[in-house]
Amino acid sequence: MLVRDCMSKKIITINEDTPIMQALRIMKDNNIRRLPVIKNVDIIGMITDKDLKEATPSKATSLDVHEIYSLLSEIKVKDIMSKDLYTIGPDESVEKAAMLMLKRKISGLPVVEKGNLIGIITQTDIFKALVDISGLTRGGVKIAVELPDIPGTAQEVINTIRTHSGRIVSIMTRYDVDKEGHRHLFVRTDIEEKKLNELLEVIGRRFKVLYVIKDIMI
Repeated sequence: MLVRDCMSKKIITINEDTPIMQALRIMKDNNIRRLPVIKNVDIIGMITDKDLKEATPSKATSLDVHEIYSLLSEIKVKDIMSKDLYTIGPDESVEKAAMLMLKRKISGLPVVEKGNLIGIITQTDIFKALVDISGLTRGGVKIAVELPDIPGTAQEVINTIRTHSGRIVSIMTRYDVDKEGHRHLFVRTDIEEKKLNELLEVIGRRFKVLYVIKDIMI
């Protein structure tokens, strides 16, 4: 799945001279946690609800209400915004966006195409994409199998599922496992309950079945 397929396209922006109290109101009114900061047509920074909370006085302050508002009215977005921006293109993968967020410890990325800001992708967008890719909303059962990292082993499991009239909903693999030279295959399949035990028995003759789970949506 590409970034453009799951990014938020509704973009609310502010300029660098916006007072932080106004930025906070914009976030609350629109139920968002970050705002791109634009100068002319270029994105020059990003401000988050965390930035705003850190900039406001704590409840333990000795300042009175009027002094607090006077202080906050003088603080502009440019004074506290993040200027070291990481961006991503719309035709890059959701997985790359997720890895970049993890590596940089950030919760959102501006999506830029030919120098123009066209969207934002957030952790929530990626969670939604993961659920979609996993096929969870389509039900079925998830079968996890440990395989030797040899070409054709995954196809063997998939073919076995199909010969038992199982419809493949999604397929995922993981190489970061404790056992070197092996990988984990995760297959979500829509299969009749009466054929599931027989299927697991057949797969278990060749490979190690790690677990089988039927997710029940709450």
